[in-house]
Amino acid sequence: MGGIFPKIGILGLQGAFQKHHEMFKGIQVEARFILYPGQIRECDGLVLPGGESTTMTKLISEMHLRDELDAFSGPIFGTCAGAILLSKSAGDSRVQTLKRMDIRIDRKGYGRQVDSFIQSVQLTFDKTPFRGIFIRAPRIVDFSDGVEVLGEFEGEAVFLRDNNNLLATFHPELSNDARVHQYFIDQFF
Repeated sequence: MGGIFPKIGILGLQGAFQKHHEMFKGIQVEARFILYPGQIRECDGLVLPGGESTTMTKLISEMHLRDELDAFSGPIFGTCAGAILLSKSAGDSRVQTLKRMDIRIDRKGYGRQVDSFIQSVQLTFDKTPFRGIFIRAPRIVDFSDGVEVLGEFEGEAVFLRDNNNLLATFHPELSNDARVHQYFIDQFF
């Protein structure tokens, strides 16, 4: 981190936001939960955790977070439902994405809850595979040439970067492996 101590805000509406907090604590990065619009302005980077993307869309609107999220120019890391929210299109009119990444995503790409699985993800920045936990995971349908693939399983992109945004269709916060969270910090702070 080169002496810079970023303040990471974790959207605390639903999902495993506490697990993201534990990951950042484990790598000695300050993280706080975001529930109110003004809190977003106090952060250097944000995490949009998993959950249910239509519910998260509704909560973002009800809690008046949309304008602040749209205005936020710092790095954002989205996992599962958070990845859906970062995309240009989720293929579902009930989901209002932030359109921060030039990606189209199928929010139910791997099926229902019973179709959840664990699979090794090959990372471009580390030779050791990452244990990817895919829970009712979205699937990347398409992305532009400017989007960088950082992780794949079985030839499918599951961890991507577009400018200062990262998305993972799996749940790195549910593993005991902080490499993905450390990558977010190392790349942007």
